[in-house]
Amino acid sequence: MLVGLPMRPEMHSLGRRGRKYAASMFTVAAGSVTPLMTASAQVSVNPDLAAVARIPAVDSSSLRSVVGTLAGRSGKLLARFIAPPRVLSVAPLAGSLNYSSRVIPGIQEVAGASSIGSFSLITMRSFRDKIAGSVGNYRIGFWPQEKGRAPSEAYENPEGFIEVTRENQDTRISEHFRLRDFLTHDQEDVWPKYLVLREPLLDKLELVIQELQSEGVPVRNVEVLSGFRTPQYNKALGEGSGRALDSRHQFGDAADIFIDSNRDGRMDDLNNDGRVNIGDTRVILAAVERVERAHPDLLGGMGLYHATGSHGPFAHMDVRGSRARWVTGGRLASSSRRSRASKAARARAARSRSASKAKRVASASKAKRVASASKSSKRSKSIK
Repeated sequence: MLVGLPMRPEMHSLGRRGRKYAASMFTVAAGSVTPLMTASAQVSVNPDLAAVARIPAVDSSSLRSVVGTLAGRSGKLLARFIAPPRVLSVAPLAGSLNYSSRVIPGIQEVAGASSIGSFSLITMRSFRDKIAGSVGNYRIGFWPQEKGRAPSEAYENPEGFIEVTRENQDTRISEHFRLRDFLTHDQEDVWPKYLVLREPLLDKLELVIQELQSEGVPVRNVEVLSGFRTPQYNKALGEGSGRALDSRHQFGDAADIFIDSNRDGRMDDLNNDGRVNIGDTRVILAAVERVERAHPDLLGGMGLYHATGSHGPFAHMDVRGSRARWVTGGRLASSSRRSRASKAARARAARSRSASKAKRVASASKAKRVASASKSSKRSKSIK
């Protein structure tokens, strides 16, 4: 028997954005989960983690199917990220116990929960563990909200940090991605490293891969050119890099990617025109458009970048919650309002040019009349 659990105080540890996504996943769970296991083949899972993750089940014989619903819209997610509170109160079936988040392991595998690999419940380090811009020896920096300039909920501080070690960096978090794929490209010799990553981004990436495959585009490998960027690293890149001051990369919901199934280090020829250029990123854009139409909760930005001397063409993708489109930093009209504004501006410019021309013509005509009158006056005086 499956029982939906109401949200308790510990659910607040997921944060507002985390709760929204979790709620949508559990809505799916409530309507689609069916028991797949017998009591003799139960899955073992740390009860503390199960409670924090809000797995809506009290019948452990159904646990594998319930965890399966945490695999996202794509069905390809292999991890759930959990932000621990300082003290977690869990009310199990019998009695009431308090668990300290310190006793919960960083990564616990749920064997048998997915047909494509081990499913992991990953407990994050608290955001409070960042002191003076660092977690341990790993330098991170400061988010906009810490500096008093968070324009919206999307720019709130992260809920926590995934601790990535030399030993766990190859942990699979979805069918095509591992923890190490999203690490900031700095502090090479510092371990552990810390990562901010949101599950909706992984889900969207996997859905886009599925869309490409359904259109006959072979996708065997996806390279992440840039995943999470610490605020410190993002700032160090400088304005000349084209990075945004408050880049979505800092919030764990953006990735710059290219399809590299032949593993030559550059974008594949996705549109089969015999060339590798920005046209291939438009194939990814088309897949993103279809995914966003089917899943409006995964709406976000999509940028297309030309090749340079240091890299081939690539695509930026994020789940910021609002639509945005651009090419190599040059914004495209992304709404009818912008299109109308552009047309209106062109119309005003045309009217201005017409008015200026009419003014010049009128001025020239007046000058001609004055000159003619002056000449006539001189002739009259000479006759007298």
